[in-house]
Amino acid sequence: MASDSFVVAADSGLAEANRLGVRVDLLVGDMDSVAPGDLEAYERAGGEVQRHPEDKDSTDLDLAITAAIVAGAGHLTVVGGDGGRLDHLLGNALLLAAPRYAAVEIDGVFGSTRIHVVRRRRDMAGSPGELVSLFALGGPARGVGTAGLRWPLEHATLEPGSTLGISNRFLADRAAVTVAEGVVMAVRPGQEDV
Repeated sequence: MASDSFVVAADSGLAEANRLGVRVDLLVGDMDSVAPGDLEAYERAGGEVQRHPEDKDSTDLDLAITAAIVAGAGHLTVVGGDGGRLDHLLGNALLLAAPRYAAVEIDGVFGSTRIHVVRRRRDMAGSPGELVSLFALGGPARGVGTAGLRWPLEHATLEPGSTLGISNRFLADRAAVTVAEGVVMAVRPGQEDV
């Protein structure tokens, strides 16, 4: 992580930041899942906290992303987990591609999985043979093209629910995805034996 990164933790994300040795600039959420001892230590050290009511219309992650954008972020890397719940994992992954975040470049790291939201073009560093799957979000993605992948796409249309973009592979250590219209989520599930 760059030394000038602004780190926002969403509620219990403070524990993960502590585990990784990452300094948190802002803690956001309803504080229903952060360990009381972690919260107390963070506040004693002068950490900034944005508390929100438990009864709210946004998740803590949504609030944290908004806070990072308000702080001036142009690129976001969301690091998190699913808490063992499929609904949280899907909700968090889909949140990254929300139209209200179109002005920023967003990546996600969920365990060994890497997610890249592609609105125009994204370049990705990887390894030869690494899996990557492409999914259209919010409607058809038109004019989809790829470079550096085993099965190239050129001016393709990906429909939501289509399997056309599933299980492609890096040919080398770089690949790119372009989209003329719409949004694509590139999902890299992690290295496997290839």
